[in-house]
Amino acid sequence: MADQDNGWKFAQCFGDKGDVEEVTEADIISAVEFDETGDYLATGDKGGRVVLFERNEGKKGCEYKFYTEFQSHEPEFDYLKSLEIEEKINKIRWCKRQNSAHFLLSTNDKTIKLWKIFEKSIKVISESNLQDAAGMGGFTDAHNLKLPKLVHHDTMIAAIPRKIYQNAHTYHINSISVNSDGETYLSADDLRINLWNLNISDQSFNVVDIKPVNMEELTEVITAAEFHPTHCNLFMYSSSKGTIKLNDMRMSALCDQHSKLFEEEEDPQNKSFFSEIISSISDLKFSRDGRYILSRDYLTLKVWDLNMENRPVQTIAIHDHLRGKLCDLYENDCIFDKFECTFSGDGSNLLTGSYNNYFHIFDRNTKNDVILQADKSAFKAKRVGSTKNKVGGPAGNGKKAGTGNRKEDFANVDALDFTKKILHASWHPRENTIALAATNNLFLFQQS
Repeated sequence: MADQDNGWKFAQCFGDKGDVEEVTEADIISAVEFDETGDYLATGDKGGRVVLFERNEGKKGCEYKFYTEFQSHEPEFDYLKSLEIEEKINKIRWCKRQNSAHFLLSTNDKTIKLWKIFEKSIKVISESNLQDAAGMGGFTDAHNLKLPKLVHHDTMIAAIPRKIYQNAHTYHINSISVNSDGETYLSADDLRINLWNLNISDQSFNVVDIKPVNMEELTEVITAAEFHPTHCNLFMYSSSKGTIKLNDMRMSALCDQHSKLFEEEEDPQNKSFFSEIISSISDLKFSRDGRYILSRDYLTLKVWDLNMENRPVQTIAIHDHLRGKLCDLYENDCIFDKFECTFSGDGSNLLTGSYNNYFHIFDRNTKNDVILQADKSAFKAKRVGSTKNKVGGPAGNGKKAGTGNRKEDFANVDALDFTKKILHASWHPRENTIALAATNNLFLFQQS
């Protein structure tokens, strides 16, 4: 019998491993990102905290341990607009490492921060001229006078904000992307994309502006943006209309005219009230070689070739079984959930999430679609000594036991728990290890 998991197994789980009825809102993970080496992993949460993990070299396989944690953003209040600004971390992006310190960008709805994380040596005085703790006695002879000596006592991990980039976005920031030149990055909100120099925090250049003169004429918003992995002049952004626009900054300072437009014509027979909502692209990524684009909308995952604009080269149905439930999903707001997607390091596999903590790993060559579940039962199965990831068991919401066939459980709409979802995920750049955010837990799976 073929392995339905294709060698994928649960590896680690961070966070509350018990069955908790009420999850603290601030503990819900909202961003996950490996660095370019894969030796470090960052998560951000709704409480504005960033937690870093480092690879545990002493263990075989890909295992991580806690590295450090810091408060990246605090809740703020915009007095001019009478708006609360959440501390929730929307995105984390690592910068290229140039010395022993790590640099990463983190953003909430309005403010982007460049953090420096480094090892700081703590030193203490080992010799002095005082004879006792009270400082009594002192030295009696000038020949006995000692110079105080500092010796290494401990090493701590420090995090300091090197730059704070603010007051450049009227609307909520949905994307940040570091350029391949290592000097610049872009930030995107609903209507504008700004270009920044990492070293200059008080000035940015507006490169895309789709805001109409009359806001009543607004027909689309920007949903995601990313720089090309090797060509520093190219970037792309997606819209709520399901289009992807590729822009070249060499053409003009304001990139109002796109170089390429990737769009698939919709079949008029399939048009419905929900068409525009479900066609909105929630995330997009370049493959590492820059040849392909991966985009995720509510129902599908699409792979586009940079040389073919009129249709994707691959369309993978993720939520086909939910087509009949769109009305219910609209009422409970789940239809607006923004699922992320990502390529594997070599570009041969695709990863995206779904409901009930299910996620898909799709092999582009064999067309094999592996469905796994980031579920507490996976952790428990490993803890009691099981060698198999028993995620096909309980359905995860206590309503119904699984059939043992995960694809059947996944398609059983009535048994899905729509409060549990895998929105955020990241793929190790050099090996088949993935990190997923499941509410307040960080799961790691790897292929053996």
